[in-house]
Amino acid sequence: MKLIKKERLSQMVTDAIKDIIIEENLKPGDKLYSEHQLTQKLEVSRSSIREAIRILEVTGYVKAEQGKGIFITDHEEGQHTVKQWVVDNDDLLREHFEIRLLMEPHAARMAAEKATCKDLEGLEQVYAEFCTFLEQGKISKAISCDSEFHLLVAKMTRNRTLSVLMKTMAQSLNEGWIASLNTPGRLERTVEEHLLLLQAIKDHEPEKAAQAMTEHLQNALNDIQQYTHQW
Repeated sequence: MKLIKKERLSQMVTDAIKDIIIEENLKPGDKLYSEHQLTQKLEVSRSSIREAIRILEVTGYVKAEQGKGIFITDHEEGQHTVKQWVVDNDDLLREHFEIRLLMEPHAARMAAEKATCKDLEGLEQVYAEFCTFLEQGKISKAISCDSEFHLLVAKMTRNRTLSVLMKTMAQSLNEGWIASLNTPGRLERTVEEHLLLLQAIKDHEPEKAAQAMTEHLQNALNDIQQYTHQW
């Protein structure tokens, strides 16, 4: 197992844990290493391990049981669990998007005003990776890119407080973020919505960028609400 020493840790740690599951032939019901053991094994921070475990849990690979440990799940049954989680936590998801709708359109507006050529290159690269991973069916990696795309927009504001708040939501409160992207068709629609936002920021059009972000987040919330009402 290679040690993880590059950026985008959440994505890399998630993949590394999947590799452990495969290499050690762990089956549904088997217990995975503890957070502490994974921290030592992969030589990354505890927060990176926790973020990866959340991604794996909400995407149906593992189940964390408080006081007992982390267990491998049957992936097909895990996908059913994801759907049920979205239905059972519709209030949490609504609150999640209410806060993002307060913060992110303003961030997009500021990003359009302040983005440098280097900023735009980074945003375009992450968008391209998001599209590629989606085409390849690598959903956890696509979700990681979605999170990074939004974080980069926040960083473009040059407002440290806003960047920290967005990072906290993406890392510590990310169940809502991850689960929302598992609603049917949401990732595919995100491709077009991110492109509109990217173009507005590239064109340095603050109001168009803010509107694109508002519509993107509102569309995501609408998709969740429709999904929970029909399931």
